[in-house]
Amino acid sequence: MGKLTLTTFLTLDGVMQAPGGPDEDTSGGFAYGGWQFPFADQDMGAYMGEVFERSGAFLFGRRTFDTFAAFWPTVTDPANPAHALAERFNTLPKYVASRTLKEPEWAGTTVLDGELPVEITKIKERTEGEVQVHGSGQLAQFLLARDLVDELNLLIHPVFLGQGRRLFPSGGLPTACELTDSRTTASGIAIHTFRPTGRATFGTMGG
Repeated sequence: MGKLTLTTFLTLDGVMQAPGGPDEDTSGGFAYGGWQFPFADQDMGAYMGEVFERSGAFLFGRRTFDTFAAFWPTVTDPANPAHALAERFNTLPKYVASRTLKEPEWAGTTVLDGELPVEITKIKERTEGEVQVHGSGQLAQFLLARDLVDELNLLIHPVFLGQGRRLFPSGGLPTACELTDSRTTASGIAIHTFRPTGRATFGTMGG
C-alpha cells in the first residue's frame, strides 16, 4: 500500500504561490511569482530527484495539472536533462481532482470528481510507492484539513514576501508532527520532512 506525500516550496512566511515563474499564478493580484529562482541549486535538484524516485502515482489540483500537462508531454528528447523526470510524469498513473475537467488529454490521467477521501484511499491501496502531490495549493489544504497527508516535504526558502497563498491558512487543524529528515542546501533552502502524528497538545511551560 502506498502513502500520500505532499512536497511543496515555501517562503519563510509560508507562501507557496507561484514559485516557478512570474505568470504561473497571479490570482489575488500576486506579483512575486518566480521567487524560487534565486535559490534553486544543485542540492535542491538532487533532493527532488530522490523524491521523484519514490513516486508511484501523482495527484494534482486542476491548476497544477493544467500547468504540468502543457509541459511534460512535450519533453521527449532523451538528450534533454529533464527526460528521466518526464518519463515518470508521462508513464505513471496521474489523478486530478476536478469537477469541471471531463476529458484530459494527458495520457494515463484519471479525473476524480467524487468523494475525494474515499478515492484517495482506493488509490493508495493499489499504488506501490508514493502518491505524490506537488504544489496544488487548494488541494493540499483540503487534504491537510482531512488528515489525508501521510508525509510532508517542505522546502523552505530564505525569503519572505508578505502576501500570497499560504500552505497553512488560519482555521486549519492543529496538528503535531514528527521530524523524520532535515537538510540544508548550499543556497540556504531548509528541507524538512514531517510525519503528522495527531492533534496538537497544549500545556504550560514549567508547570
